[in-house]
Amino acid sequence: MPNTEDIWQEHRHRLRRFIAGHVDDVSSVDDLLQSVFLKLHTNLGTVRCRGSLSAWLHRVAANAVADHFRAAKRWQELPEEFAAPEPERNYIAEMALCLEPLMAGLPDKYRTALVLSEMKGLPLKEVGELLGIGLSGAKSRVQRGRQQLRRQLAQCCDVQIERGGIVDCEIRENTSVCRCGPR
Repeated sequence: MPNTEDIWQEHRHRLRRFIAGHVDDVSSVDDLLQSVFLKLHTNLGTVRCRGSLSAWLHRVAANAVADHFRAAKRWQELPEEFAAPEPERNYIAEMALCLEPLMAGLPDKYRTALVLSEMKGLPLKEVGELLGIGLSGAKSRVQRGRQQLRRQLAQCCDVQIERGGIVDCEIRENTSVCRCGPR
């Protein structure tokens, strides 16, 4: 098998043209060509026969070009006007997470009435029938359950409500009443 210098003299012009066809910077072309030469010099013994040497060198050059572009990915910072907006908080979902443990702490008769009415969406007449009480009794239980829940929530969280609904909800610091946990 010929020595490294003879092989290099035979292939270097073709390899340089190939690399220069993909990379614009002349100094980078020379650097990549030199790295191909180093691979040839260190790995010549692994190439099986002379016919595959040209294909092997071409593959080494193509990999060097790909590695060059992979390493030189140029990222530009986007101007602030293109930055993604902060996602809006879903106060209703946060409130639901807070209300579940608070509802669990209500007396059974109020919790059951609230779950049937508010969570399952049953009409008050049907709530009364399921609980074995009249319509006015169902209304009272739901109303009292809401009041107790509202009181517990006020001790636990700062909720700001405007015409459009909930606009802010924060758990109060250092409260022993809250079962919501940190957000």
